[in-house]
Amino acid sequence: MAVKRDYYEVLGVNKNASEDELKKAYRQLAKKYHPDMNQGDKGLEAKFKEVNEAYEVLSDKDKKAKYDQFGHAGVDPNGFGGAGGGFGGAGGFGGAGGFEDIFDMFFGGASGGFGGGARKRSGPQKGADLKYEIELEFEEAAFGVKKDVHVTRNENCTECKGTGAKAGSGVETCKDCGGSGEIRFTQNTVFGRVVNVRPCDSCHGEGKIIKEPCPQCMGRGSVRKSRKITLDIPAGVDTGSVMPLRGEGEPGLKGGSNGDLYIYMRVKPHRLFKREGINMYCEIPISFTQAALGDEIDVPTLDGGMKYTVPEGTQTGTTFRIKNKGIPSLKNKMKGDLYFTVKVAVPKKLNDHQKELLRKFAEIGGSNLDEQGKSFFDKVKDAFGK
Repeated sequence: MAVKRDYYEVLGVNKNASEDELKKAYRQLAKKYHPDMNQGDKGLEAKFKEVNEAYEVLSDKDKKAKYDQFGHAGVDPNGFGGAGGGFGGAGGFGGAGGFEDIFDMFFGGASGGFGGGARKRSGPQKGADLKYEIELEFEEAAFGVKKDVHVTRNENCTECKGTGAKAGSGVETCKDCGGSGEIRFTQNTVFGRVVNVRPCDSCHGEGKIIKEPCPQCMGRGSVRKSRKITLDIPAGVDTGSVMPLRGEGEPGLKGGSNGDLYIYMRVKPHRLFKREGINMYCEIPISFTQAALGDEIDVPTLDGGMKYTVPEGTQTGTTFRIKNKGIPSLKNKMKGDLYFTVKVAVPKKLNDHQKELLRKFAEIGGSNLDEQGKSFFDKVKDAFGK
């Protein structure tokens, strides 16, 4: 399964973007990738759907809040055509305001006509995202835990304050592009006048020229540093869970927002329990006598041991359930259940008296249990005088 891109990255906005900024970015990208403008191009059609999905989440305050906290795991888009957005939903094409958006998009509304709205390379750029994998004990994942991690990332150089220039030398504005980092030229086409943009050759799209680079960062404006970050990992995470930390990635360029840090969880296996979703499973050995006559046994849980009465006549392989002794759900904190399967342990060493009693039991039981008129475990009680 392909990994979903960050919704803010899809729309090209930062986390603090206003509703108007989100809408403007959405209009521009939807116009760019709309199927009517790119017939037969499946790749651009997929991008169009991706843009719609991102805007459907970020334009909804509740969904945006969940996404900001838990990333893609915190939201469940209804898909294209569902109630929440897409081609038929409110806010999508065909929904409330949809016709106005399409008119503006294709006929020169607020977002501009063809050739306008091109994103400048010299403008603010979001920093790169980082990935960090952390290993958790089974109990830590089940109950939640605070963990300190050390992440190595770029940070603004303290010597030059991120300018990249040696102290006292300053930074000059590129004369060829006037500081924009772009060279523009116009062409006449069958669609009208089209403005083309390319990076400035003199400043390589930076819009500035550094005469004397900072000796500490060598003109980069940033240095590598290890930073301690305290994680508050919620109860219920599992292997494959991803915890996004907004703004903890690489620094942005030219005033752009920082990238994000994604914490990937890997949970160690437990020596006794196995986990499936929010439920736990284990096997518990019981004796032949306990299975035959029933007994109160000790059942281990993550909260400590507890008593559970297995009925008489319990067969090996029987599974029992204890409610609310599993793992908390990340979605609603409801706890799963604990399932334990009993395995009747056959003794490997018997003394003479025990062997004699079992022989007596075998004589009472005979070879055809149905003809005896008693159940198997009734005969066990008879054999042992119970």
